[in-house]
Amino acid sequence: MLFHTWPFLIFFFVAVVVLWFLGRTRWWLAWLLVVSYVFYGWWNPYYLILIFYSTLLDYLVVLAMDQCSTRSSGWLPGRRCWLLVSIVNNLALLAFFKYADFFILNINTLLHTIRVPVQLMMAEEMMPFGWTYLLPVGISFYTFQSLSYSIDFYRGRIPRERSFLRFATFVSFFPQLVAGPIERASSLLPQFYRAPQFSWLNLTDGMSLFLVGLFKKVALANYLAHYVERIYDQPESCTASSLVMATFCFAWQIYFDFSGYTDMARGVARIMGFQLMQNFNNPYLATSLGDFWSRWHISLSSWFRDYVYIPLGGNRSSKWMTYRNLLLVFVISGFWHGAAWTFIVWGALHAVGTMATRELERSSWYNEQVPRWLKQFAVFAFVCFAWIFFRAPTMGDAITIIQGIAWNSWSEPGCPWLILAMVGAVWVYQFIHESKYRVILQLPAVKIGLAIAMGIYLCLCPSTGGEFIYFQF
Repeated sequence: MLFHTWPFLIFFFVAVVVLWFLGRTRWWLAWLLVVSYVFYGWWNPYYLILIFYSTLLDYLVVLAMDQCSTRSSGWLPGRRCWLLVSIVNNLALLAFFKYADFFILNINTLLHTIRVPVQLMMAEEMMPFGWTYLLPVGISFYTFQSLSYSIDFYRGRIPRERSFLRFATFVSFFPQLVAGPIERASSLLPQFYRAPQFSWLNLTDGMSLFLVGLFKKVALANYLAHYVERIYDQPESCTASSLVMATFCFAWQIYFDFSGYTDMARGVARIMGFQLMQNFNNPYLATSLGDFWSRWHISLSSWFRDYVYIPLGGNRSSKWMTYRNLLLVFVISGFWHGAAWTFIVWGALHAVGTMATRELERSSWYNEQVPRWLKQFAVFAFVCFAWIFFRAPTMGDAITIIQGIAWNSWSEPGCPWLILAMVGAVWVYQFIHESKYRVILQLPAVKIGLAIAMGIYLCLCPSTGGEFIYFQF
């Protein structure tokens, strides 16, 4: 079920009304788990086997860690061994369902290159009982969320959750299940200890968030997608100006698409009485690449910081070790997004950009002398360039697009002016939001006016569009 479709709205109405009705009983948490599993099983009932397996194993792993010492005793494994079980289990799920074909295809290509007469079976051929091999929606998100619980308990940062029902609800909470934000147990689990109660403030705030997210997805992201697809599907025949404009439009398309999903997820959770973390904070106003990653997909960036970058040593060692850690984290982050070389290159580009500008961004000259708008433009231009590899279907297409920008003729890009006007309006809104005039946007008249304008546009220009971009990750 997609948030911006009628089946979801009907499903959510039933879910939230029954949840409020059961609020004074002990059955409310069980109901929340049931509707979360119904929501996830709606995509494919087979997905439920994987999420239940991952949930049960991590729950039992933490139970085992809680009942043993930090060192192995006799034949019983120690806490570190149990943590390793959780890490290997979750990463193995990702490796098979998301990356198996990528690895097998590249190994087969290598074997063919060196003329070894052996070919490995593709993942589809390994599936038992005639099952279909496909990427379960949201597996990259809920495995990371469940894994963070195991790691945080091992580090002594959270207590063990004794209720399997509560832990299963934490892993499968449907508003953020398929595309985040990736919540931490310390933030979301405590919210399931007490039944949520109906609140007019939660209802209005949640509906406002949902409306903003719906507008981003339907009115902006879907509209931009038409132009981007037309150019990126045939880059070899497009002018340089069209390729530049399509790249610019994709930068905003993916922002509107993903932040729109997050807004709707937070809105749905808020209506029910739960708080989800902010996942985007005007990333295209960033003044450095480090600043960009503190604003873009915040839950994932902080996850890699806490569970990969810092354990590797972070910036506590030499400069070169810090650069090594940055490179590893960004490449892994790129690979997390998709099983293709284009995503690996995208992550590597951000690593190189961050390493090349790290010392500059810390200098007093950069922070005090370089105009803010120039820093924002430079960061946005680099991010847009990197998006080429993220969006291009293959490395060959990405290279074709870059060559086209460099060598093709420049002419009218054929981009509807309404696209530029809408993106420009959002950009102006964000600039105001981070300026001293922010108070203007908090005026009731402005809020109501914007809500009415978005509502009218959605009514006059209805569009269901397709799935969210990040569902494929």
